[in-house]
Amino acid sequence: MNKKLQFFKAQATGNDFIIIDAFNEPISLNSKQIQLLCDRHFGIGADGILFIHKDEKYDFRMRFFNPDGTKAKFCGNGGRAIVKVAHFLGYIKEKTTFIADDGVHSAYINDIITLQMTDVNNFFYWEPEKAFFLDTGTSHIVKFTKNLKEIDILPQARKIRYHKDFQPEGTNVNFVEIQKEQIFVRTYEKGVEKETLSCGTGVVASALAYYLQTNRKPPIKILTKGGQLQVSFVYNPSKKIFTNVLLKGEAKILFKGLWYENIT
Repeated sequence: MNKKLQFFKAQATGNDFIIIDAFNEPISLNSKQIQLLCDRHFGIGADGILFIHKDEKYDFRMRFFNPDGTKAKFCGNGGRAIVKVAHFLGYIKEKTTFIADDGVHSAYINDIITLQMTDVNNFFYWEPEKAFFLDTGTSHIVKFTKNLKEIDILPQARKIRYHKDFQPEGTNVNFVEIQKEQIFVRTYEKGVEKETLSCGTGVVASALAYYLQTNRKPPIKILTKGGQLQVSFVYNPSKKIFTNVLLKGEAKILFKGLWYENIT
């Protein structure tokens, strides 16, 4: 790609993203190009890249790529960030319905962004680590622990991320501490291959696992290193499905820029 690449940089509770407007002009990047742009030393730097595409049925189509160049079905914080940018560009108003690889999502834009996630019916208790597995748009393990602020989560997270039970794709890993009025969540994200300041689908998985373990009624308040989030939902025990799953939190546009260097 020899021409200048216009992009937005946005963040949602510390998860930062490069967002590319491909609504009126088709733009695609290969894995190597995505890795370069997400590199924090030689590129722009981000936890992933999001594309806004035109869609015939919905307001827009969202595509998400991890910083290692792999494609992911969905990203909760990325979903809130892309809604913020799409609203800024005038493609949507205060309410929107868009589609991603995991299905259809709705969002409501106010001081915070309320994002409707897909229904969750793929979950179970994973005995090897005494933890919960949930697919909230992408796969997550949720493990409850204590003294979460002090512990090094990386060794255990990497062990779980690459466990044979979740190959070949692997899984994201969340560690959760139950506090007085909220839960504190730290997430190791596959594709990023490190801890991020926040993870939207991970926060949702953690809130649902918290309910399964304690029967704590929603809304659930969640603290991450990147800020505060809230998750609400409806659970149908006979069908074992979570519906009307809503992720609420801030998203901010940081700046707009042009990438001048050739992307090879």
